[in-house]
Amino acid sequence: MARRWVLRVVSLAAGLLLWQVLTASGVRLWLRFDQLPTAVEVAERFARQLTRAEFYGDLGSSLARIGLGFLLAAVVGTALGVVVARSRVLGDLVQPLLEVVRPIPAIALVPIAILLFPTDEQGIVFITFVAAFFPILVSTRHAVRALPTTWEDALRTMGGSRRQVLVRVVLPGALPGVFGGLSVGMGVAWICVISAEMISGRYGVGYRTWQAYTVVDYPGVVVGMVTIGLLGRVTAGVVELLGRRATRWLPGEARS
Repeated sequence: MARRWVLRVVSLAAGLLLWQVLTASGVRLWLRFDQLPTAVEVAERFARQLTRAEFYGDLGSSLARIGLGFLLAAVVGTALGVVVARSRVLGDLVQPLLEVVRPIPAIALVPIAILLFPTDEQGIVFITFVAAFFPILVSTRHAVRALPTTWEDALRTMGGSRRQVLVRVVLPGALPGVFGGLSVGMGVAWICVISAEMISGRYGVGYRTWQAYTVVDYPGVVVGMVTIGLLGRVTAGVVELLGRRATRWLPGEARS
């Protein structure tokens, strides 16, 4: 375990060192590294941002949007994924509509969200919900359909009801796939919430990053990008941790 953490730290340090060397030296080959702020400049700006209340307000706004939109997507996507996979009739009714809507990028729905919802805040949460919803739905549906039929048959032969099959076989057996979808959904949700904040938001990390770009504050832009990356990694890590705890009964290979 210690060796793995050392390798991860070395990897990050090497990336930062390469960034500093290329930008501080003004390397200009096919890529123009002389146009980018150095790692030291970004670190200094990040340190200043940490002392400002505005920075934490933006963090809170983005996290609140992600939290609400993702939670709604997790509940609705998981429930609908199970229903579509378990009921042929409901699958035939619901799935065609979902498959038509699914290829539409969530960020392309921003104009619709602006028209539908009375406030920008509700529209951004809606975009976040849609972004996370489909990965969760599809992963849950595939996980439920992939369950061995012998598991259900075994419980049925012992007198198990449909409810018992759902609670004792379907949901536990599908958990690894469900959490895989949750992890992917979290990443997609961050991409879309940041984009939505840039387009129609008034607060948030995405909005502040775009504001920095409009005033040619490139260190501020990179600080925003780094902040987004850190927030995405932390939230995805929380989902993965919950997934490992919920599937502790599985063998290590299946759980990972």
